[in-house]
Amino acid sequence: MRPVIGLDVGGANTKAAVVYGETRVRMVSEPFEVWREPDALPGAIADVVERLELGAAPVAMTTTAEIADVFPSKREGVLFVLDAVRHALPAGRVRVLTTSGDLIDLGAARAVPLMCAAANWMATAMLVARSLPDAILVDCGGTTTDVIPLLGGAVAARGRTDLERLLAGELVYTGALRTNVAAVVSHVPIEGRPCPVSSELFAIAADAHLLRGSLTPSQCTCTFPDHRGASPGEVRTRLARVVCADAEQLADGDLEAIAASVEKAQVGAIATALERVAARLPTGVPVVAVGVGAFLARAAAARCRLPVQENAGPFAGRAGEVAAAVALSVLARE
Repeated sequence: MRPVIGLDVGGANTKAAVVYGETRVRMVSEPFEVWREPDALPGAIADVVERLELGAAPVAMTTTAEIADVFPSKREGVLFVLDAVRHALPAGRVRVLTTSGDLIDLGAARAVPLMCAAANWMATAMLVARSLPDAILVDCGGTTTDVIPLLGGAVAARGRTDLERLLAGELVYTGALRTNVAAVVSHVPIEGRPCPVSSELFAIAADAHLLRGSLTPSQCTCTFPDHRGASPGEVRTRLARVVCADAEQLADGDLEAIAASVEKAQVGAIATALERVAARLPTGVPVVAVGVGAFLARAAAARCRLPVQENAGPFAGRAGEVAAAVALSVLARE
């Protein structure tokens, strides 16, 4: 069967992927912060698709870039992304996923832009539901965490828009990479005493998880606040800035305590949402933890005393990492 390319246009990363059969996936991901250079988006899209070397294969896409504050509204953001895709690829090749789970052409998508905003969670949920009909998908990515109930092989989410999902506990605005440490914790332990944090963007969640060994530098596909790298020294420098200090000014163990408090707070936020969603489902429904922050999702499930499904079928373990790209590739082949 002819391959289908999945395309996910995010605010910070653009991804394209293709699946072959039921076991193999090839993905290209390019860091691209839309708000910094929006007019270069068509080139970024064309680049990731062309790097798959699949010629004129059809493309199924999602977008989350529309929430970037370079756009006056989400409606205008979606239309901008759709125009960028149209300039990068022949329009006849492209289908767009809606938050209802439908694939529509670019013309139809332009008529309902808000239905096309942030539908990547639906793609991932539909993919996992193919293998595990009753579950709670917890997809912890770099920026946000989705908590999505699945019942009878269908997506049972109450929310569709980001706002509805936030209100329902199905979207948690915390992620394993890009989240500002100051948005996660208000105080951190320094020499065993609570110290207020600076509200500046000095360090991000990736710094905490790198220091704790929960992430590797290769997993950190993000831009760090100081535009430096992911070496231990650079990570420690950024985390020290959270309390307006240099690493040499802190006692042994202080930076590790800061990192641990960030992880604990993120797990707590996800667990709170998970408890809300689990309360609506039959007892014993398992959690499927995916994404670059799957370790946070598993810890949240343990805190809620919910079972974790370790084998949820092909691609489920990687669904969050490749976002909608793999899911759309599978779905569009049906």
